[in-house]
Amino acid sequence: MCEFRQSVFISRPNERVFSMMIRKVSVMLCAVFAIGLMAFAAEKEFKQTCPVSGQPAKEDKTADYKGAKVYFCCGDCPTEFTKNTAKYATKANLQLAATGQAKETKCPLSGQKLNPDTTVEVSGVKVTFCCDKCQAKVKEAKGDAQIDLVFKDEPFGKAFEITKK
Repeated sequence: MCEFRQSVFISRPNERVFSMMIRKVSVMLCAVFAIGLMAFAAEKEFKQTCPVSGQPAKEDKTADYKGAKVYFCCGDCPTEFTKNTAKYATKANLQLAATGQAKETKCPLSGQKLNPDTTVEVSGVKVTFCCDKCQAKVKEAKGDAQIDLVFKDEPFGKAFEITKK
């Protein structure tokens, strides 16, 4: 009978320790899950630039363009964009590619088949070319000149197809 009491006496503190450990582990797992969820939400954050003003665009300020949507910073910019589409087309084309609404199918400079070994990032968009020569031309250009080489209406029309994301 002494042994029984002794084993019960010993097991209860072990149960308490075990229960406390389970609680601590549960709290830590919940914290890790919450942090992971916040990181996932931050990744999905909408980050586009208004083609008219250059300010951060909002998902609820849009205009139809080439069968897709272009995002703007305010309600005035879609009107300005519609009036002067040619003026803002390059930046709008860039945004279509950046949002996945346009997919590259050919080289923007030559219109030829893509070579996956010839990729350059242009303003946050991975662009692939047919050959090293086309890649080098875009790689050497800087800023707006680089964007123009790929996203002006003529090269964009050669290389990209609207996917309607």
